[in-house]
Amino acid sequence: MKSLKKQRRIQIILVTAVALALSTALIGYAMRDGINFFRAPSQVIAEPPAPGEVFRIGGLVASGSLQRGQGETIRFDVTDGGASVPVVFSGVLPDLFGEDQGMVGTGRYVNGVFEATEILAKHDETYMPKEVVDALKAQGVYKDPEG
Repeated sequence: MKSLKKQRRIQIILVTAVALALSTALIGYAMRDGINFFRAPSQVIAEPPAPGEVFRIGGLVASGSLQRGQGETIRFDVTDGGASVPVVFSGVLPDLFGEDQGMVGTGRYVNGVFEATEILAKHDETYMPKEVVDALKAQGVYKDPEG
């Protein structure tokens, strides 16, 4: 009788361990495309990402770089004060998007150009994403909007 209980207990522990390992593997597999790392323009230039890697880039839209093309195609440079990366985006930009304004874009770096699939802009005149503030502070060009 005792060996049957011991055997059943071992079976339950083994099934639980296998289920835990399988669920961890499935969660990791499902999240592989959902995790986008943030990079500043200086980081992108210093160490270009792997081809096809989706990531987020953020900084300020460089002055005089905003070009509206045919249709909905927009070209501009994003900078953190240390480096600039050209960006191409096809779509509708947020209302508060403009030159010398903070932005974060999601996309791929292809042949020296960041091809954005999504552009986010600050939602008021004082807000800027934490990652962008940190990147600008690292380059020494951050200006506090409150003085």
